Amino acid sequence: MTTHYQKRRSHVKRARKLGFRARMKTKNGRKTINAKRRAGRSVTVRSNW
Repeated sequence: MTTHYQKRRSHVKRARKLGFRARMKTKNGRKTINAKRRAGRSVTVRSNW
């Protein structure tokens, strides 16, 4: 018997929806990235999954 994990989305699906490239596609997404940068957060592109 295996354990079932709730709400376990694949890393690829998550990245496609919430990742850097998805953010850069829209105007509001770019705003979000820039707001994070202004707040001093490091915003990086994660390419290997």
